[in-house]
Amino acid sequence: MTSVTSVDNAAAAVLAAAKDMLRRGLVEGTAGNISARRPDGNIVITPSSVDYRDMVLEDLVVVDPDGAVQHAAQGRAPSSEMKLHLACYQAFADIGSVIHSHPVWATMFAVAHQPIPACLDEFAVYCGGDVRCTDYAASGTPEVGSNAVKALEGRGAALIANHGLVAVGPRPDKVLHITALVERTAQIVWGARILGGPVPIPDEVNRNFAGVYGYLRANPL
Repeated sequence: MTSVTSVDNAAAAVLAAAKDMLRRGLVEGTAGNISARRPDGNIVITPSSVDYRDMVLEDLVVVDPDGAVQHAAQGRAPSSEMKLHLACYQAFADIGSVIHSHPVWATMFAVAHQPIPACLDEFAVYCGGDVRCTDYAASGTPEVGSNAVKALEGRGAALIANHGLVAVGPRPDKVLHITALVERTAQIVWGARILGGPVPIPDEVNRNFAGVYGYLRANPL
């Protein structure tokens, strides 16, 4: 039987990452969403239309793997991008958390439908290689999720065309680190292009780094 990655104290981990995501400027207001898979298989996800500044544990929504609401205080609804999260959990048993964000520099690449190259040392250790861009699909549709799953194969992050970024990993704090790293790298690549373009890291080096990513994904710290 395939082992399924889950997160202890999932609700607290999701809330802490949500607050940190806002503090880092990776989203604005109520944009973006975070989830984590609990040991019982259900998913804790941020609610729709609640500002991260005001969000508390009671605002988080619990859904089952098919998206049926199991717990929602005060009539809260799960994020409108819940289908994206569920598609990732259904496709990848080795992830425990999903973060969808709208960081400015990475989203520039998403709007241009251009990948973010793995041109910094050890970038592939955390992301698995270049961050690919999905095919376009309208927000909130099942196709956003299915397209993301394709772009996330063997990767820790993917650009959502004309929309933003999705990242996956063992728990919210680790996924937030990937999100921040991709955003920083997008800014560096944009600047490097002004200087004549980034010089690629040798393929063999990135393959070795990607091998480390694969090991760490299978054996999270």
